[in-house]
Amino acid sequence: MTSAALQQGLRNALEFRNVSFGFDSKPVLIDINFQLQHGEMLLLTGESGSGKSVLLRHAMGLLRPDSGQIFVGDREIETLDESELLAIRGGLMGMVFQEDSLFTGLSVYDNAAYRLQEHGWTEQNIKKAVTEVLRFVGLEGEEEKLPEQLSGGMKRRLEIARALIGWPSIMLFDEPTMSLDPIVAVLVLDLIIRARDINKISSIYVTKKPLEIPYLTNFIALESGKEGAVICEAPTDKLPKTRIVVLESGKISFTGSLPEFESCDLPSVKRMLSLDMHNHSADPYFADPWDKARRAAERLL
Repeated sequence: MTSAALQQGLRNALEFRNVSFGFDSKPVLIDINFQLQHGEMLLLTGESGSGKSVLLRHAMGLLRPDSGQIFVGDREIETLDESELLAIRGGLMGMVFQEDSLFTGLSVYDNAAYRLQEHGWTEQNIKKAVTEVLRFVGLEGEEEKLPEQLSGGMKRRLEIARALIGWPSIMLFDEPTMSLDPIVAVLVLDLIIRARDINKISSIYVTKKPLEIPYLTNFIALESGKEGAVICEAPTDKLPKTRIVVLESGKISFTGSLPEFESCDLPSVKRMLSLDMHNHSADPYFADPWDKARRAAERLL
C-alpha cells in the first residue's frame, strides 16, 4: 500500500478506536480514541508514565490492545499476520525510539540500509535510498564510520535516517531530543519539520518538553534551490496541520490547537506547561557550565 494510494482514497493515516491496554491487570491505556489525518502532526505530551510510549508501540503493532481497534489506513492491525505487520513497518511506517537502537557493529551505511535489506530491496535501489536519506540528515561522507565514532547528535540523526529510509508516509517519534543539548535538539527538530513539510509525512511526535510544541506548530520548511529547504516562522494563514493531545494516567485529557492548549485550565495541561519554560532555541544555556557530565554542543554537531 503506497503513500499515494493512501492519500487518494483515505482520510486518516492512523486511527485508534476505543483502545485499552494493561500490564498485569494495571491499566496503561484507557479508551483511547483519535485520528491522525494525512499530512498532520499530532503532538502527544503528558507526564512520565502517562502511556505515551505504549501508545506508539501499539501504533507500530509491537503491542496488541486488550480491547478496541487500531487502523493503519483502512487496515485493522489486529487482523494482520506477522509478515503483513513487517511489511507495514518496512515501508509504510517508521519510528525513532526514545532509547538508542543503533547496531553498534554496523557502519552508518549498513545501519541506514538495514530495513531495506530486510525487505528484499536490490543493492542498487538500497544505495540510492541510503545516499538520499544520509544527505537529508547531513551524514553524507560518514558512511563507513561505526556508531561509536559518532557524536551524540550524529547518532540521533542516524536514528532518524534509518526510520526515514524509503520515505514512509507515517513517522512516530518517541522523545527524539530527550538526551540532546539544546542547540543540537533544535537541529533535530528542523530535520523533523523538513520531513513533515517537504516529504508530506504524517507523524506522531511525543515530547515532555513544552517549548518544542510551539516550535513544531509555528515553524515550517520551505523548499529552497540553494539550501534544499529553509526553516522559517509560518504565516498565520499557512501554519502546519498540527494538533496537541495530552495523556493523563492512560486517558486523553485534552485535544486541541496550540492557543487552546496554552489557555487551558485543566490540571494535566497546566502541569505540562509549568515544566521548563526557558526558550532554549532562542537562548541556550546550561545550569553549570563547568559540569563535566555535560557535552559541549559543538562536539555533538
